[in-house]
Amino acid sequence: MRIDLASAPGDPERPNEDWLSAAMPAAGGGVLVALDGVTPPRDGDGCVHGVPWFAARLGGRLTELSGSRPDLPLDRILAEAVRATAGAHGGACDLSHVRTPQATVVVVRWDEAFVEHLVLSDSVLLLQAPGGEVTAVLDDRLDRVPREVLRSVAATDALRNAEGGFFTAAADPAVAARAVTGRTPRGQVRAVAALTDGASRWTDTFGEGDWAQCMAVLRKEGAEGLIARVRAMECDPARPRARHKRHDDASAAYAEL
Repeated sequence: MRIDLASAPGDPERPNEDWLSAAMPAAGGGVLVALDGVTPPRDGDGCVHGVPWFAARLGGRLTELSGSRPDLPLDRILAEAVRATAGAHGGACDLSHVRTPQATVVVVRWDEAFVEHLVLSDSVLLLQAPGGEVTAVLDDRLDRVPREVLRSVAATDALRNAEGGFFTAAADPAVAARAVTGRTPRGQVRAVAALTDGASRWTDTFGEGDWAQCMAVLRKEGAEGLIARVRAMECDPARPRARHKRHDDASAAYAEL
């Protein structure tokens, strides 16, 4: 089994708000977790801790539960991890604030029988079959929101974790029911990859290749190689500017099963 992880901040002067982890439980199989912390507008989020604190605690809890509780499905694990993280805030934070720290989520877990997955918001999970075909598992609700709406903080807040809008992991465990979940027989999956949107730009923003070609870059050049390619494209003035930011935190995790 090969597992490769890499993460790079979008701005070296700011903390990286992504989280990546991998686990190989003693009982066998493995787990990948990727979170992309949501950067709040400058007027705050009601929390004294910040997004990196939130991503680390939610990511750590997701990794621990995914590896230690094979009896729990991934949506239950996400709900428990969100509940535990909300409890860790303490009384100084306003968890009812619409921008309370939150993150996109990808979790993929495998054993001898199945590969399970969970995706919430705009990070990407790739599943590669033994024959090389690649399936992208996406939660496209954020992509359905018009760009002009996302330019308004108030309009975006009205759709955040709301019916008809888009969902991220924040303080309400009920959001786990909104995640895209599934499982695939282990024999039908050769490799998996989890990408935050700063890394998935190689395909979904810059169109440098399809998801199968993105997986090939990960296999040949590793996660660092894919991120380096994205950074080079972001610095090319001939390329279109990426949504929201020219440079974003970028993380990639790749595992050959």
